[in-house]
Amino acid sequence: MVTIKMTWAEGADTALGLPAYETPGAAGADLRANLPGGAVILPPMGRALIPTGLHMEIPLGFEVQVRPRSGLALKHGITLPNSPGTIDSDYRGPVGVIVLNTGAEPFEVTHGMRIAQMVVAPVVQATFEETTQLGETARGSGGFGSTGVG
Repeated sequence: MVTIKMTWAEGADTALGLPAYETPGAAGADLRANLPGGAVILPPMGRALIPTGLHMEIPLGFEVQVRPRSGLALKHGITLPNSPGTIDSDYRGPVGVIVLNTGAEPFEVTHGMRIAQMVVAPVVQATFEETTQLGETARGSGGFGSTGVG
């Protein structure tokens, strides 16, 4: 079990509570829009940075990935354009979620709405080494679509 320490941003509505897993098997904990000043209307193809009211302390060796909620994506075309967004372990600023409306109708993001989910994941940092030759594989340099149709 990993512990993510959290504090509230100044002016945030703390009554919304911390992120929570909705079911025992959930991989993602829901993040809520912290909009005590009022809702945000996203026109079709509009995007906005929605505050969560949170700051996080993520342990070294972990990240928090921010992902869309499938119900909002299916029903309203609401997604996150930088999905999955990464919150690094050394970041201590306010956590916001960039929300994009790909739907045909305006969408209202209301105070307390579950707007995204966060997944805690381990991070492995690599060592980068320049070389003059890479090892051969059956695929080689085949790119997009090179392994078959579809």
